[in-house]
Amino acid sequence: MSLKDEPGMMPMGQPVEPAVWSRNAPSYFHVMAKPTGAICNLDCKYCFFLSKEVLYPGSPFRMSDEVLEAYISQVIGAQRSSRVTIAWQGGEPTLMGLAFFKRAMALVRKHMRPGMSLEHTIQTNGTRLDEAWCKFLRENDFLVGLSMDGPRRLHDAYRVDKAGRPTHGKVMRAARLMQRHGVPFNILCTVHAANADHPLEVYRFFRDELGADFVQFIPIVERVAESAGEDGGKARPLYTQEGESVTDRSVCPEQWGRFLTTVFDEWVRHDVGKVFVQLFESALAAWCGLPPTMCVFAETCGNALALEHNGDLYCCDHFVEPAYRLGNITETPMLELMASDRQRAFGQAKRDALPRVCRECPVKFACNGECPRNRFMRAPDGEPGLNYLCAGYKAFFGNINHPMRSMAALLAQGRDPSAVMRVQAEAQAPHQAAPQG
Repeated sequence: MSLKDEPGMMPMGQPVEPAVWSRNAPSYFHVMAKPTGAICNLDCKYCFFLSKEVLYPGSPFRMSDEVLEAYISQVIGAQRSSRVTIAWQGGEPTLMGLAFFKRAMALVRKHMRPGMSLEHTIQTNGTRLDEAWCKFLRENDFLVGLSMDGPRRLHDAYRVDKAGRPTHGKVMRAARLMQRHGVPFNILCTVHAANADHPLEVYRFFRDELGADFVQFIPIVERVAESAGEDGGKARPLYTQEGESVTDRSVCPEQWGRFLTTVFDEWVRHDVGKVFVQLFESALAAWCGLPPTMCVFAETCGNALALEHNGDLYCCDHFVEPAYRLGNITETPMLELMASDRQRAFGQAKRDALPRVCRECPVKFACNGECPRNRFMRAPDGEPGLNYLCAGYKAFFGNINHPMRSMAALLAQGRDPSAVMRVQAEAQAPHQAAPQG
C-alpha cells in the first residue's frame, strides 16, 4: 500500500453502515493526520508543507488529546468499510514521541467495532527512528513510508537538516534498523532536478542496495507566483497553488517522462512481481479496465483529506491553505465535512475542469489529467487547466502500451503478469544478436 498518493484506493472489507449516512458521503475516504502540523527536524529545500507553519502563528504544533480522540473515533465511526486506515504524516510525526502514539493505540482499541480491522501507516524521514521506535512499529503492525531520494549524492542534494547537513546516512540507518526488526516499509522517492536524469541509478539503488520491494515516485513541481522569488527570502512564505512558473528544483515534463519510461523498461524486463512500483501498478489497473489505485489518476477526487494538528480539516494534503479549510472536527463531525457540498464540488471539479485536449487524449483512461495541483498550464488552443507534466505522462503511457496490454492479457487468462518478462526478453533477443554494421 502507498502512504502518500494511494489514499483514493478502496480497501477490501465488508460495509459497516453508521446510524446516519449522508447521501453525499463516499464509501471510503482517507485522512492524513499531521500531529505536528508543518514542524519538521529537516529542511528539505523542495518541501511545500514547511511553509504551512505560518497558518498557525503562536501554535505549539502538537496535537492535543482531544483532537487525537476526535480523529480516531471519527475515522473509525465514519467508514463504511470494515477495514480502516489510521494514517500519520507531517511535518515529521515522530516528533510527537512514542507516548503520543501509544495513547493513539489505546484509543484505537477503545473505539474499534466488532469485525473491523485497522491498518496503521506513518510517513517519516526516518532520522529519529531507533530500537524503541522499531519495536513499537513492529508490535503494532505499522506500515512505514520512508522518504528517500536515491543514493547519497542525489538524496543529499535537497534533503538536509536545519543546519544544512546531509541526512542520507541517518535514513540508511533507519532502513537497516527496520529490516532487522521486521518492520515493513515502502520507499517514497521524490523526483526533482537533482535526480531526474539518473533513473536507473536511483531505481537500482533502491532495489539492489536497499532491498526495497515497494517504491513510490512523486514528481516535484513547485509553483511560483510571478511576484515571488523561489525561496521568498529567509522565511518561507505560505505556499499556495498559484502561478504558472516553477522553481529550478522542479522536474521538467520531458524529464519526468524519460525517468518513468527508463525505470519501467528495467522493471518490466527483470522485476515484475518482485518489486512493486506504485505508478506502474496503477497503470496496469487502467489497462485492465479497473479503478485507479492512485487518487491522482482517478476521474474525480475529494476522498483524501488532510487533518491539521488542531483539528482543522482541509480538502486535500496539497491544498492546506485558507480557501480550502472545511472546518474543525472538534466542532463539526468529520463525516459531515467530508460529505459537504463544498468538498464534493472540489472533487468533481477534477473531471469537470478537464480541458478538451485532455478529454480527447488517447491516454486519458490512464491519466485523467493527473492531480489538479499540477494543472496550471494552457492547452495549445489556449484553454486553461492543462497539466504541467502532460508531455511526460503522454510519452510514458504511450511507451508502455504494448507491455501493459500483454500483462492485462495475462491477467485476463488467469496467468501471472510476471510472464511478460520472458516476452520482453524474447523481443530483445533478435536485437542483441544482430551483427554490428
